[in-house]
Amino acid sequence: MRRAAVEACVVLVTALATVLGEPAFAWSLPAALLGCLLLPLRRVWPPLAVLGVLPGLAGGLGWPAATVALYRLGRHSRSVPRLLAWLALPVVAAVAPVLAAQDLRWNQGLLAAGYVVVNAAAATVVGMLVGTRARLVESMAELDHVREAALAARADAARAEERARIGREIHDAVGHHITLIAVGAAALAASTEDERTRAAAEDLRVLAKRSLGEVRSALGLAGGAVPRPRGHDGVAALVAQWRAAGMAVDLDDDGGAAGVDAAVGRAAYRVVQESLTNAARHAPGATVRVRVARADGELTVRVENTATVGPRDVVGRGGAGLVGLAERVGRAGGRLTAGPRPDGGFRVAAAFPLGVAAPVCPTPG
Repeated sequence: MRRAAVEACVVLVTALATVLGEPAFAWSLPAALLGCLLLPLRRVWPPLAVLGVLPGLAGGLGWPAATVALYRLGRHSRSVPRLLAWLALPVVAAVAPVLAAQDLRWNQGLLAAGYVVVNAAAATVVGMLVGTRARLVESMAELDHVREAALAARADAARAEERARIGREIHDAVGHHITLIAVGAAALAASTEDERTRAAAEDLRVLAKRSLGEVRSALGLAGGAVPRPRGHDGVAALVAQWRAAGMAVDLDDDGGAAGVDAAVGRAAYRVVQESLTNAARHAPGATVRVRVARADGELTVRVENTATVGPRDVVGRGGAGLVGLAERVGRAGGRLTAGPRPDGGFRVAAAFPLGVAAPVCPTPG
């Protein structure tokens, strides 16, 4: 509607300016008004409007419509030779009838031709300048967009480099101490004569080696020798390790998690792993129950511990383990709830819908 209103105004204004002129021939006014009516064709193809105003120019009243048509032609033309070729048509159409109908001296004919050329070229050049400016503004906007994208890519690369640097520092610091633990455990296993001590030291060495591998995997520094992150199938082995370490853990697994998506299996494993670690840290001596079940299209993992019977926090303060665990469960398509129980214990529960494929977890493990 807005464009139709603009075109109507253009036609009416040019027609009014045409009517105010003095016709040289009987057909001058109808030909000029026809050129005004054909001006909307310039939006389809600018040369069409130029062709439409030629009869009006020949009759001497077509300059209002010709000015609009030539402006549009100059604005949307990018080839100067082609533009000059189209510009020659209105010049010839306006000059030829004057030279043919009037007996002019050479200097008068030259002035008439120059006047027509200046009028036609003025509208065309203004259109060229406006079109060039519009294209420059568009190019600057695209350049700004490309510059912003380049800056964003550079910032992402800098963040990735910083994360890699921090990861290497963590690996070097934590890996050093884990390696010392593994070496000390190996030395203890080789030097002791007590079988229980030797077995405990060997288990400690294996755990230290596995922990180093998981640190490398989590930081993206894993090589071919580092095992893949464990899934649900490692829950039983994990519970057995904690039992060997002295924790009272009961496992209730109905086997319904077999064959679930790999991301869901890894998330379920991490729920059990983090919950048992928190129970050992914050509720030493408590009894822990791990339950893994499949029902109503969901895989549920629940870890509950009774109230602590010993001093709390014997291994140091924890970080944002549950927050990170909730994010991991969410990335696997599930939901996590955690909180104290009425008897003073603690419960961590995760539910993973199995009706749709879970999204792939973007971080290792």
